[in-house]
Formats: sequence, structure tokens, C-alpha cells
Amino acid sequence: MDHRVIIVGAGITGTAMARALSAKGIDAVVVEKRTVAADDGLAINLPGNAIAALDRLGLAEDVTRLGMPVRRREYRTASGRLLFQVDEDAFWGESMRPHAMLRGDLLRMLGSGLEETSILRGSGIARLEQDQRTVTATLENGHTLNAELLIGADGVHSLTREAMGLGEQRKPSLIGSASWRFMVPNPGVDCWTVFASGGTVILLMPVNQGQAYGWAMTEQPSNGDAPAVLENAFANFPSVVRQAIGAALAEPSRLYHSPLLDVRTGDWSRGRIVLAGDSAHAMAPVWAQGAALGLEDALVLAQELSDTSDWIEAINKYEARRKPRAAHVQAATDGMSRAAKLPQWLRSLVLPIVGPKRYASTYEPLKNRA
Repeated sequence: MDHRVIIVGAGITGTAMARALSAKGIDAVVVEKRTVAADDGLAINLPGNAIAALDRLGLAEDVTRLGMPVRRREYRTASGRLLFQVDEDAFWGESMRPHAMLRGDLLRMLGSGLEETSILRGSGIARLEQDQRTVTATLENGHTLNAELLIGADGVHSLTREAMGLGEQRKPSLIGSASWRFMVPNPGVDCWTVFASGGTVILLMPVNQGQAYGWAMTEQPSNGDAPAVLENAFANFPSVVRQAIGAALAEPSRLYHSPLLDVRTGDWSRGRIVLAGDSAHAMAPVWAQGAALGLEDALVLAQELSDTSDWIEAINKYEARRKPRAAHVQAATDGMSRAAKLPQWLRSLVLPIVGPKRYASTYEPLKNRA
């Protein structure tokens, strides 16, 4: 064997997987098509269960050093009126306090201590084959790798999932065509803040003393991914939002457009090929669980693989442990998405009562160790 494990994708889940396997003494190599991360300049919100996972990966001090605490959430209308807020400090406690940080910093943290040769960049997977004992990955450059197990951590558009023969399960579902992510000078937000009107939503979150991360989506008609739609969609929002949108539009090369896609595959594995992170369970970023669930996947799969020599059994145990947690977050995402589509007047009446309860019912089970 060239390696015991091949990991496809060097994003957050794939790099965390390499780190978790290394801690268990399991040899692994990561294959990554890109030479650099596509969204390295953006930021990420890490809820309490993500912080707990990073602690288990030995990175608690790095989170404190590089991240910014997220102590409060505010949910506001398009006019700026506060519907409800959540004291995240009180909910999660000090040890699981949510943080915001740059994605690039998070990736570098996860990759620290890994040998340079453990990540092969610049050539993706062209073909996968397996028998009862071995998985063979043929790379786009013609090189082949053999391993006992292959883990697909290659995201929503996973080529690993495509190669597994899952039928219609292999395809992601489109849940929103117009969304953008960006970094801007902080326009004046001091906590995680959402402004919403029907299908038009913007999140602004301070990342450090001078910058804020923005995520915006709209159901208004748009011309492909033309960023000008943002100006029209948020023209009647508060000045803090218009200022952020204006700053983002001033540097269109730093606007990251992407459709919102959902992955719900009943099968996470075929033989010695198994999925993790967004490859298995991508969802809308309502609860900021994409990275969090991926980090947990890495810890759980590494633990199960290290506990037995029967890796097929380990995969089955991994799926049994992880699927209910992913399904819980997907159901909570569906519920909040339905609430967001209520008429404005009804949403303004309902959310102050329902919103805090949904927050608690979603996150309370995630306080438990994955």
C-alpha cells in the first residue's frame, strides 16, 4: 500500500481529517486539485460545538489567539428593528464560546504539524476503483495511489460522491441561486447580526478590530451572478447594511458568488470509500454547521478507525454516530428556512417568540460530545 488512507480534498474537513488520523497514528495522504484555497480570504463563524472539536484537535489556544469571540446574536428586520437576540456567552459557556476567524487562519491551524508531503496539491482524482482490500485512486496527472480506505472530503460538488454509484443521491439540490460572501471594513456591527426581509437576507459579523464578514442572499431576479443585484436588493435596508454592500461592490474581485446547495444522501459509503463533511451532508448556512459537522466527522471517523482492525465495521459505526446529528441540523435548517419565508408582518410577530426557542432546540443537543 502507498498509504493506509487517501483523503480527497484539503478544505476544512479534509485537513481536520488528516490531523485527527495523524493523532491516532494512522498514515494518510490528502489529494487536492487546487494549489491554493479558493476562499482563503473569507471568514467563518464557529459555534460552540466547532470550538469543542477544535479543542479536541489540540487547537484551543490557537482559537483564542487568532479568533474573535462571538458573544451575542441579533436578528433584525430589513428596517433594523430588533426581533430577538441571544446571549451566546451564557448559552455556550466560556469553554465553548463561539468565535469568528479567517478561513485561512483556520486551515493553517488545522494543517500545523502535518508533514508537507502529506498533502498533494495540483492534481485531482480522475478515477476510483476498489476491491475487497484496496482502493486505487488515479490522479489527473496519471499517478496512482493505493490505500485501505478513501475518504471523500471534497465538498458539495464531490467527485468522490459521483464515483460511488449512488444514483440520484449523488446530485446536490439547488436551494438558492443568488448568494455572495465577502470581507469589508466593519461598517459598525458589534456582534453577529442578521437583517432579513422575506428571501433577502444579509449577515454581518465582526472578525477582528477592523473587518467584518458578510453573507448575503436574495430571491430577487438576478442576471446570473451579477453583483449589481446586491445594490438593488438591499437599497432599503439600514445604512450599516448599505455601507457594507457598497464596500463589497467597490471591490467586485473579492465578492465570492455561489449558489446554495443541499446534499442529503442516505448512503455515506460504498465498500472502502466513505464521505465526510459537505460531501455527505451540505446544507444552508442557517446554523453555521458546515465546518462544525465536518470537524466532528473527522474526530469520530478517526476514533472508529483506530479502535478496530475491521475498517468496514468502523465505517458503519461512524455512520451510525454521525447521521442522526446531521439529520438534526438539517431538520432545524428546514424549520428556520420555512419561518424566513413567512409574510413580513407574521414573521415579525412569530420570531420574537419562536426564534430563541429554535436557537436553543437546535444547539442544545450539539453541546454533547459528538
